[in-house]
Amino acid sequence: METQKFSYDNSIVRAFLYAMVVFGVVGFLVGLIVAALLFYPELPEIIFGTDDSTVSANSNIMGLVKTQGAFGFGRLRMLHTSAVIFAFVGNCIFAGVYYSLQRLLKARMFSDVLSWINFWGWQLIVVTVVVTFLMGINTSKEYAEHEWPIDIMIALVWVVFGINMFGTIAKRRVRHLYVAIWFYIAGWIGITMLHIFNNLEVPLSFSGWKSYSAYAGVKDALVQWWYGHNAVAFFLTTPVLGLMYYFMPKAADRPVFSYKLSIIHFWSLIFVYIWAGPHHLIYTALPAWAQALGTTFSIALIAPSWGGMLNGLLTLRGAWDKVRENPVLKFFVVAVTCYGMATFEGPLLATKTLNKIGHFTDWVIGHVHIGALGWNGFIAFGMLYYLLPILWRTKLWSVKLANWHFWLGTLGIIFYAVPMYISGFTQGLMWKQFNPDGTLLYKNWLDTVTAVIPYYQMRFVGGLLYFSGAILMVVNLIATVRSGSFLKDTPVEAPALANIGSARKEGESKHLWLERMPLYLSLLSFVALAIGGMIEIIPTLTVKDNVPTITSVKPYSPLELEGRDLYIREGCNSCHSQMIRPFRDEVVRFNGKNGQYSKAGEFVFDRPFLWGSKRTGPDLHREGGKNPDTWHFKHMLNPRVTSPGSIMPRYPWLIYNELDRTKTKDKISLLKNVFGAPYTDEEINNVDKLVDAQAAKVVEGIYSGDPEIKKAIEEQKAKEGDKFVPLEKREIVALIAYLQRLGTDIKTADVKTASNN
Repeated sequence: METQKFSYDNSIVRAFLYAMVVFGVVGFLVGLIVAALLFYPELPEIIFGTDDSTVSANSNIMGLVKTQGAFGFGRLRMLHTSAVIFAFVGNCIFAGVYYSLQRLLKARMFSDVLSWINFWGWQLIVVTVVVTFLMGINTSKEYAEHEWPIDIMIALVWVVFGINMFGTIAKRRVRHLYVAIWFYIAGWIGITMLHIFNNLEVPLSFSGWKSYSAYAGVKDALVQWWYGHNAVAFFLTTPVLGLMYYFMPKAADRPVFSYKLSIIHFWSLIFVYIWAGPHHLIYTALPAWAQALGTTFSIALIAPSWGGMLNGLLTLRGAWDKVRENPVLKFFVVAVTCYGMATFEGPLLATKTLNKIGHFTDWVIGHVHIGALGWNGFIAFGMLYYLLPILWRTKLWSVKLANWHFWLGTLGIIFYAVPMYISGFTQGLMWKQFNPDGTLLYKNWLDTVTAVIPYYQMRFVGGLLYFSGAILMVVNLIATVRSGSFLKDTPVEAPALANIGSARKEGESKHLWLERMPLYLSLLSFVALAIGGMIEIIPTLTVKDNVPTITSVKPYSPLELEGRDLYIREGCNSCHSQMIRPFRDEVVRFNGKNGQYSKAGEFVFDRPFLWGSKRTGPDLHREGGKNPDTWHFKHMLNPRVTSPGSIMPRYPWLIYNELDRTKTKDKISLLKNVFGAPYTDEEINNVDKLVDAQAAKVVEGIYSGDPEIKKAIEEQKAKEGDKFVPLEKREIVALIAYLQRLGTDIKTADVKTASNN
């Protein structure tokens, strides 16, 4: 057969590698800032100005007001997670896939044009995410905070990537698809399915950013964590496993340990993983059957995950002497080990016994970062150090510097994770302690916050070590690039693939046949992925009994709805949950003697749901009426005044900003006309009057609690004249109205719990 000459496109790989490094450093730096804010919340005040003389001599609070919260914890936290997931790991995946796919298939990418659309489209998405998040434009959904225009952009670029990948597979010169490509295919299919269904939302208008989720309450929670958990599975894990199956054997110069284990690992992983999402919602208002499925399949997930880990580590049999000298293999070994640790710990956290202690605590944060820093980060670093000498045709500028990076990164992971584990155990146990007389031992929530601040400081040190290693990587990258000569196109020769038909040949195993039939492999992958999601989600969305109706639950008033949107804008759900679990300690702590745990029917008007995933501050689901309006006003202006020792940031711009009420009527109309919220035509036609009336009551409550506030507002009015905005029309009033509404739709005189543990 005639040998064909062609070339591999290295330019696109280089572009994604550069983007990976740049956004990785940015993501790590933002993470450091976020970590610092948890033990040094005054940092923005010191930089921008404050009226608190105990914090800074810069007494101009308007400097902080003018930031409009862009550098507050809530917004920076979601920026950090998106930067690491989509910008750092996303670019890593694209770089690794574009490099390995061409070589595994002996074919240049299907289209250079699509490759570069993929690259520039993805970077545009990342930049848009940065800008919108800093502006407070977000949906609040974990790992899916992007608003609807960005969701569409992601879908389009992802489809471009898929066309390019499957087009390359179609013109391949290698008959059977190598194991890494199975994982690439499953990752693409999984993310396509997850992204579409989780991000179904209705825009308020096609000229703005605001949208409301197609799902509400319990249904939204299930779909979101079906997405959230499986975004980890099929974006942060499955394609990265493909990178492991390609780069680890290449770096070790050894074949994959077991072909059969690869098959078992692949099919069991993609089938089991998709079921495990509900384990993020154990002991919540999610139906018990869905929680049980999540727990069952999470425990089952240990087997395929550890099968993959062992397949990776045992690939190094006979090559462990190379690990001592080769920094690439060092990174890969720790990466795979961290993958094993994270995939063992996840199922543990999914058991009810440990979930009741670990959920909402820093244990989960430590668990996530074992995966992000160890598994994803070290795979990316190892891949970079492997590719640098090949693409630039030179030796790595400094192996010693790469080893320093490895040790700093490893120590960083340890100093990050261990304090978070200790902090998580401390929080979970302190929250549940009772005195002999039946009262909470740590009744003041701040006692549980101040107890873990030393661990937050240690976590910062770990992050600083990890970041320092990344800086060394940048130095090594620049020096290596300067010393080498980049090979834009790698010339290759290979025979064309002969057409032998689609029928199974005599003696050909079923899976070997499947490996040369990409369409069937993809269809079976889709079926394996879809089964779990369909069985969990369709009944929850369609069977009414899963969300029992509570007649006293009413939709939010127009002002409360605006306040809820402000709550989302500021990222308050990053620190506060709105889900009281059926435990004695939570009912007593968050409800008092007249409350009860959260019910599914209470959330039917919540689009999106706001149950949260971490409690830095207390749960807010029964916040309504617990504190007077004045307290909330002062708390948002300066939390340290109402709660000495608080690490909550300040929100003074809420007190100065005029509430944008131009879209309030449109929001109410959309919720009624599209989602069937029981607003009357009279309410819609009198939105402004309803807002004014409720705002006046809130302001009356603020003034009655502290006449000094009224005096300060009147002084401001005299100073500003015609430019003065009445307090009734400011954002703080809407937020207070929302907080005072939370949990007030149901009342009971008895403390009812499902567990006394």
